[in-house]
Amino acid sequence: MKSRVPARAAVRKYDSVQQDWRAILPFASDSLFTNHTGKLESAYLMLSISLNEAISLRKNGCSTKSIAGVGVLAELCSRFAVRVNAVLHAMAQHARHFGIVPNSGQLDLANFHSLRSQRAVRHSNLVSHVLLSERSHFLNKLNTLEEIVDDLGSEFVENARHLATGISANAAVLWEYLDLTHFDLNTCLRETDVLLKSFLCVLPEDQLAGFDGTISGLIKARRPHTSAADLMSIRPRRIAAIAGE
Repeated sequence: MKSRVPARAAVRKYDSVQQDWRAILPFASDSLFTNHTGKLESAYLMLSISLNEAISLRKNGCSTKSIAGVGVLAELCSRFAVRVNAVLHAMAQHARHFGIVPNSGQLDLANFHSLRSQRAVRHSNLVSHVLLSERSHFLNKLNTLEEIVDDLGSEFVENARHLATGISANAAVLWEYLDLTHFDLNTCLRETDVLLKSFLCVLPEDQLAGFDGTISGLIKARRPHTSAADLMSIRPRRIAAIAGE
């Protein structure tokens, strides 16, 4: 019995990420893109709106209400991080197995505000200079974004839970950090949307169902418990340059 040879990836039609973003996808690919980016956006908006409301209550002197509001943020951030990293990880798995090579550029340091994120982006961009293949560049970018989301998500959850106790001696610093982390998580979301669009520009239609199933499977496997389980359980941390902060 002959072993099955993975289908070859489609040839790229466009030369840049910008062209990919403006491209019109075939119906099936566009449906997958719209479905997953819509769910990502919904998860982000739930987190963002809840955080903004809690911050607004605190600024207006309603400390008790703001603490009650921050109590749901850990769960919302966990669910958002799981969904983003499921899309990133699915692209990486599929790219490795099928040799998918979409357009990809370096991460822009100016789009990240936290020191932890900036350190990860600098490391990623340095590594990209020694990588020989375009696929390696793409995988490096995916891995960096996944690690940033994992690390920032873990810290967001920890700080939100600490604030929710109402006994933090440095509450002002923690509130500021939640807002800063929220900004970088939003940047990671936008980068994920762009990468997914470029990925689908070269993903053969007969691989769409398998790719969609991989995303759904990862979300189900990594979904946090209703008790807002720690994000540290989402996946192992793999990069000492970030974890060593």
